Amino acid sequence: MDHGAGVTLRGDAEQTPDSSATAGAASARRSSLAVDLTLLAIVGVLLVAAIGAGALSLYRQLYSPTAFVERYLTLLSEGRAADALTLPGVAIESAALRAAGMPEVSSEALLRRDALASLTDIQAVSETTDGGLTRVTMSYRAGDYAGSTTFDVISDGWIGITPRWRFATSPLAVIDLTVRGSMSFSVNGFTIDKRQISPDLADADPLAAVPLLVFSPGLYSVTVDTPVATAAGTAVVSDSPLVSIPVDLQAQPTAQFVAVVEEQVQNFLTGCATQQVLQPTACPFGYPVQDRIVSPPTWSIVTQPTVTVTPDGADWKIERTEAVAHIDVDIRSLYDGRITRVSEDVPFALRGSIDILADGTASISVTSTDER
Repeated sequence: MDHGAGVTLRGDAEQTPDSSATAGAASARRSSLAVDLTLLAIVGVLLVAAIGAGALSLYRQLYSPTAFVERYLTLLSEGRAADALTLPGVAIESAALRAAGMPEVSSEALLRRDALASLTDIQAVSETTDGGLTRVTMSYRAGDYAGSTTFDVISDGWIGITPRWRFATSPLAVIDLTVRGSMSFSVNGFTIDKRQISPDLADADPLAAVPLLVFSPGLYSVTVDTPVATAAGTAVVSDSPLVSIPVDLQAQPTAQFVAVVEEQVQNFLTGCATQQVLQPTACPFGYPVQDRIVSPPTWSIVTQPTVTVTPDGADWKIERTEAVAHIDVDIRSLYDGRITRVSEDVPFALRGSIDILADGTASISVTSTDER
């Protein structure tokens, strides 16, 4: 009995370590599984966060209101004016122009690649939303001008799961341009004739302002460079959507034009001197006498005038200038019949007007003046 009991006790002693090892292994497996599950959960959270961050980054870069506005500015910077016009809300109808207090009939001549100046350093500044309206502010450099513009953007529906946007207010503006002294002018090197864009065509008022649609933002330099007129120009920055920008430019006569006018005036006076009368017809000089002349007088121009041309509304005028003619004539006295030889310089003054005709030629009218 004692031996048997001893055997039983030895058996119990041999089985107890095996049970502990099994329990420890199970516990280790449970602990490892918990760690694995925790790691998987962390990886899952990180993956979801990464996907969310990526989606948010993709949204901001491609599908946000800022991305929409940046797309518009990028098209302008690349000279793709036609593509920029196709973005929702860019093109504008006459009713919207009228509602904004601007001319309904505004030319689209400058909404093209050839009239665009450089647009660089485009950066997003801010994006704020108030109700259904998002305001996007962008900075940029238009030519040498550093500026910023705020655009109003609204939802324009969805394409699948991606949102669409449109400008709530068109980013176009109007330059209300008056050019005095020339029917032709250039904007950023693109040449325009008022008669091409005016509703009145050839009958366009040369002093009337010409409304021109332009992109905002944009730098627009207006110059005049014709054989008749020149203007170093003026630059204007369109940096606000749907506003009217008045520009008034006065051209000056070119040296070539003044030289031609002076030559024509001198030829005119030389022609006057061929008339063998005391008062040449339609000429600014003459020699009145009370007596009779023995033979037709002869005239010559001793000093030709120096011509100064200045602007006069849509046309030009010749400022008052002086010259000297010379007359040779024999005069018989009505009192005693004696003949007197007259050889005398005759100072005179003149002024004139110059009209530029539809075909580009100039009509010059010279008149005398008694002012001294």
